[in-house]
Amino acid sequence: MDMTIRAMTPAERNYCYLQSQQISMQTGLIGHLRADMDSNGKGFFSTFFDFRADLKSEDFKAEFDEVINALRFDENYGGVLKDRSALAAYCRRTPESSFGGDGREFGFRADTEQYSYMLRLNPNRGEYNLYCYCYQRKWLDRHLQQAERGIRFINPNYKELFRIPDGDKIRITYADGEKADRTCRYIDDYHVEIGSGWNSLLHICQFAEMMEQNGSTVIPLRSSLPEQCYSVLPDTGELIIIKKGESGYYRTDIDMGSKAENRALADEYNVKLGVSKAQEQAMSAGSMFGWAVPAADPKNYDESGQPIRPKHKDRGDAR
Repeated sequence: MDMTIRAMTPAERNYCYLQSQQISMQTGLIGHLRADMDSNGKGFFSTFFDFRADLKSEDFKAEFDEVINALRFDENYGGVLKDRSALAAYCRRTPESSFGGDGREFGFRADTEQYSYMLRLNPNRGEYNLYCYCYQRKWLDRHLQQAERGIRFINPNYKELFRIPDGDKIRITYADGEKADRTCRYIDDYHVEIGSGWNSLLHICQFAEMMEQNGSTVIPLRSSLPEQCYSVLPDTGELIIIKKGESGYYRTDIDMGSKAENRALADEYNVKLGVSKAQEQAMSAGSMFGWAVPAADPKNYDESGQPIRPKHKDRGDAR
C-alpha cells in the first residue's frame, strides 16, 4: 500500500468532525472510526460508524484495516497510533498539526490512491484519542478545491458585500438589537449552510432577502482576526482595546506618558497575544468603517501593517 501522511491544512480541519448530510454526501464520506487507548494508554478499542454503506466496499474495508495497522505498527509511518505516548510524541513533533495550541486536538491527513483518511488525534487520557473520517479522495479534493473560492454574501441585487472562508462565522444583528453568531459552510457558489438544523441550507440570494425583510444586518467574524487587540488613538495616542465585530473601542486606564511609549506598549501586548501588525490594522479599520469592508481583512496588509496596493492589469499596447 502506498500511503502518505501529513498535517492537515486549516481548511481540511472542517472535515474531521461530523458534517451535515449535504456536505457528507458531496464529499464522499464513507463513515468514521472512533477509538480510545484505554486508561493505561496501551489499548485500542474502536467503533466504526457507517454513513454510506454503498461506498463501504470490500476493497475499502481491506485497505482501511491495512491503514490502521500501518499507523499502529509500521515505524515508516512514525508509529503514530502505537500507544498514547507515541501519539502524543508524534503530535509534539508536528506543531503545525495543532488546532489551537492548547494540546487537545491535532489533525493529520493520510492519503492512498483512492481514499483520504482525516485523523483527529487527542493525546489526553480519559478522552477518545482518535477520530478517523474516511472519504472518497477525488470527491473530497473536488469539494475542497471549490470551497477555496469562499462563501459569498450579497445583497438582494446580487452585489457582493463580503466573502469568508469555509467554516468561518458571521454575526447577525436583528432589528431588535439581538445578535447571533453562526458558522457558515460552503455548499457551492450559490448555496451556503448557516448554522445547523433543518432550515440551515440556503441560497445566498434567499438569505440576503431574508435579512433585508427582517431589518437585519450581517458582518463577517473572520478567523484570521484575533478576538481583541491593542492599539493607540492617532490623535491623542491613548492606549485602547479593539474587539472583533464591535464598533468603536474600549479605553484602558494605562498611560505610559507619551504617544510613543503607549505605541510601544501596544506592540508589546499584541506580540504576547500573537497579534500581527496586519491584524491590528484590519481590526482598527473594522472598528471604524465596518467589518465587511476590504480594509478589515488582514490579507490586504503586508507584514509591517501597510496596505497592499492592488495589482493593475497591464494594458499593453492599448495605451
